Amino acid sequence: MPVEFLGIAATNEGSEVTARSGASFDKDYTLRLARAHEDHGWDRVLFAYGSGSPDPSPAAAYIAARTDRLQILVAHRPNVSYPTFAAKTFATLDHISDGRLAVHFITGGNDHEQQREGDFHTKDERYARTREAIQIIKKAWTSHEPFDHEGEHYRFNDFVSDTFPVQQPHPRVSFGGSSPAAYAAGGAEADIYCLWGEPLAQTAEQIESVKAAAKAAARTDVPKIQVAFRPIIAPTEELAWEKAHATLARIKARKAGGAPLSRRHPLKNPENSGSQRLLAAAASGERHDRALWTPTATETGGAGNSTALVGTPETVAQALLDYYDLGVEILSARGYDLLDDAIDFGRHVIPIVREEVAKRDAARVSAAA
Repeated sequence: MPVEFLGIAATNEGSEVTARSGASFDKDYTLRLARAHEDHGWDRVLFAYGSGSPDPSPAAAYIAARTDRLQILVAHRPNVSYPTFAAKTFATLDHISDGRLAVHFITGGNDHEQQREGDFHTKDERYARTREAIQIIKKAWTSHEPFDHEGEHYRFNDFVSDTFPVQQPHPRVSFGGSSPAAYAAGGAEADIYCLWGEPLAQTAEQIESVKAAAKAAARTDVPKIQVAFRPIIAPTEELAWEKAHATLARIKARKAGGAPLSRRHPLKNPENSGSQRLLAAAASGERHDRALWTPTATETGGAGNSTALVGTPETVAQALLDYYDLGVEILSARGYDLLDDAIDFGRHVIPIVREEVAKRDAARVSAAA
C-alpha cells in the first residue's frame, strides 16, 4: 500500500524550543517552509488551528497559489463557522489549489480553548456536532439540488451551493481523537483517522477501535490511519541522543522562562483522551519499541504531537516502517527546528521509507502471483 508524509505548515518559526522572532503570520517564512516540504519529498502540510492563531484557510490559499505539487491539509473547528459557509470556503480552496485540499476536522479537547471562541458545549456534544457538520459539508459539496436540514445542532432550508470542489466526489476528510465518542464519529465519517505516536501495541489497539467503529457505522471501507511523531535525527545514535536531550533541555528552559509552549493545550491535567494516553505511555517508560521517546510528551503535558522518534535516519525510518506494518499509511512528522528538520527528514528519512515500502509492495505482488 502507498505511504504518504505529512509535515507542518507553520506560519512562523516558533516552536517549543524557539521563540518566534516576528509576527504570528510571517509570509516569507511560511512560504520557505512550505517550499522546503515540496522540494524534499513530502506529500502535504497541515495548517493547524488555534483560537488566536492566523486563520488557516487564507494562509493555505497563499501557499497553494505559490506551490505546484504540495497538498494542503486545513484544520477546521466546526464551532467557528456554519457548515454551509465552511463547505463553500473549502470548495473555493480546492479550486485555488487545483484539487490539492483535504480538511482536518477538530472537535476540540480542551474546554478553555473552545470557550475562547464562544463554544460552551461538552466534549460529547462537540463530537456529535462535528459529525453532523461533516455530513452537511459533504452533502453541500456533492448536492446540485437544494436541500433542507434539521438536526441536533444545525437547521436550514433550501440550501444549494454554486461552488463545488475540483476533487470528486469531494476532498478527503481527516479526523482525530482517542475516546469512544471520537472513534464513533471518525469511524463513521473520516477518510483519514489521525492518531498521536503511542507505542506499537497501543497504536494497534486504537486501529482496531477505528475499524470497529467503521464497521458499526455500516461502512464497507475503513479510514486510512495516520500517526504523528517528532523526529530527532543525527548521523550516529550517540549524536541523536545528545540532540534529544539537548532538545528536552531547550523545552525546559523555555518553560522556566515563563514562555507558553502552547495556547491550545494545558501543561497539566489535559482533558482530552489523546493527551492522557501519551502521558500514560510516558509514565510507563521513557523509551518504547525501536525508537519512541516520551519525555518530550511529559514536559509539554502531552500537548498534541509530542512523542519523539530518536536515532539515525535509518533507525527512525525503520521505526516508521514498524507503524506502516501495523497498517499506518500516513506518517506525520514535525521537528523542533521546523525548517532545518523538514529538510533533513525529507533528505534522509523519507527516501529510506519509500524504498522499503516499495520492496514490501513488490514482495506482496510477487507472493500473490
